[in-house]
Amino acid sequence: MRVIDLSALIADGMAVYPGDPEVKVKVAHTYESHTWELRKLAMGSHTGTHVDAPSHMHAGAATLDELPAERFFGPSRIVRIGESAWPEGRGLFFIESAGLECYERLAALRPSFVGGELTEELERALLGINILTYTGLQGLDRLPTNRDFIFYGFPLRIAGGDGSPVRAVAVIETEEEEE
Repeated sequence: MRVIDLSALIADGMAVYPGDPEVKVKVAHTYESHTWELRKLAMGSHTGTHVDAPSHMHAGAATLDELPAERFFGPSRIVRIGESAWPEGRGLFFIESAGLECYERLAALRPSFVGGELTEELERALLGINILTYTGLQGLDRLPTNRDFIFYGFPLRIAGGDGSPVRAVAVIETEEEEE
């Protein structure tokens, strides 16, 4: 088994979407002052690698705490816009920028989640039909394009949460395990 971390590093002052809260990571307690170390975090719910709940763009839609944990992981595949067929029953991830031209196909397939380089318009449309979106992923190009992997992207269980940073990983079976 091979585990590939797809998460952006959260760091003080990192770049954020224009208008989003600045990221602040500060040491609040030290070993010397409290006998333990603790950091104070301040950031928006869509910082770095994150998942969007339907409520992010649709009033009254499902929030993170209303979604079961099963929605945040599962068999997945990298797909390309020009491919003739995308697999059913999989989370789908795009390496190239995907826009509204993909919506009808995705709506017909109804994956639990879609991720990668998504336009705001596509995100809004997908969230409107209860398909979760993952953005800010790093290193999708390291994943196989012709076989499944298991994706995990668990959010914090935020009351009324519209989104959350995640530790996103892909788990790929190695050739030895398949034999």
